[in-house]
Amino acid sequence: MADIENNNDLTKDQNEEKEDIVTPWDVEGANDSGIDYEKLIKRFGSSRIDDALIERLEKVIKKPVHHFIKRGIFFSHRDLHTLLNLYEQGKPFYLYTGRGPSSESMHLGHLIPFIITKWLQEAFNVPLVIQMSDDEKVIWKDLPVEEGIRLSIENARDIIAMGFDIEKTFIFSNLCYMGQCPEYYKNIVKIEKCVTYNQVKGIFGFIEDDVLGKVGFPAVEAAPALSTSFPFIFGDKKRQVLIPCAIDQDPYFRMLRDVAPRLGFAKPALLHSTFFPALQGAKSKMSASNFNSAIFLTDTQEEIAMKINDHTFTAEGNVDIDVPYKLLTFFLSDDNELERVKNAFSSGQMSSAEIRKIAIDCLQPIVREHQEKRKLVTDEVVEQYMTVRKLNC
Repeated sequence: MADIENNNDLTKDQNEEKEDIVTPWDVEGANDSGIDYEKLIKRFGSSRIDDALIERLEKVIKKPVHHFIKRGIFFSHRDLHTLLNLYEQGKPFYLYTGRGPSSESMHLGHLIPFIITKWLQEAFNVPLVIQMSDDEKVIWKDLPVEEGIRLSIENARDIIAMGFDIEKTFIFSNLCYMGQCPEYYKNIVKIEKCVTYNQVKGIFGFIEDDVLGKVGFPAVEAAPALSTSFPFIFGDKKRQVLIPCAIDQDPYFRMLRDVAPRLGFAKPALLHSTFFPALQGAKSKMSASNFNSAIFLTDTQEEIAMKINDHTFTAEGNVDIDVPYKLLTFFLSDDNELERVKNAFSSGQMSSAEIRKIAIDCLQPIVREHQEKRKLVTDEVVEQYMTVRKLNC
């Protein structure tokens, strides 16, 4: 059996001094500046999104790229050039991303892949499937199955509130969809047949005491990247896929990139994002399990101000590690204003208190607007997005 593409043991570097930890379940930087993404590109075997690729992307879509791409927030890719070649030849693709619902409310960090996915959907006018991996959270977080499904519905409300085109978007819960679509389960089994236990152990670091569901889950996350998992959308056509995700999710799809050609599919293309920093510093990402590490979409305006004022890691003048500045790089879309803040803060003309105030003023209206839109997402609207149906593609 062929070796899995570039799948070095994810646990190997964790035992070495001052090495970043990046797995689908744990992210921790070795220093205050956060993850060394250049090292991570080499370790994972992906490619940097360089100026030439950005220029080509803008030429294809005939408009500027999203600031997430321009600022290097989405910094790495697999086979984006190949996907653009196919698109220029008139061969359509689809988008796939997902959410593991571990809490009732999502936080700002969870929005990052969905923001770029919405932009990609509009830029390329393509269909989108969104996996709610509630089965994963039932297994890893020891949640009751019913609770996993409930959290999927609540998180789906947050995703729908972002304004995805209902005619081109299908959201599904793994725990529910598995029984609705035999082709999805068939693809899971096909993937499982191609990967040995030793391979997934090497990729994901599973140990003997892990429950059986953990070992099987990688095939479940990989299967939506095979278009025949959605016969009501694509029929039996084998369509290329682009997967925007945080780079900690890449191991699932490195595994699939080895398997896909043996199943008659193209290797999935990917766009990788950096991590949205925890308020306490960029050494870790925001966590749904730590109230003060994250700005949740349910936070009040007062709670947002309190968290940024009282719980953010600040470093006077140092934009490399100052969390309020890092928050602005994600959500302050005005390039000129961000450059002004950077120069003023770096030179000492702007204090930490002032940059915290700018971050508060930036994030409060974003959360407030999201909350207003979420109120409009009724049970009927959720059901529409999650109903098995033909999309406009």
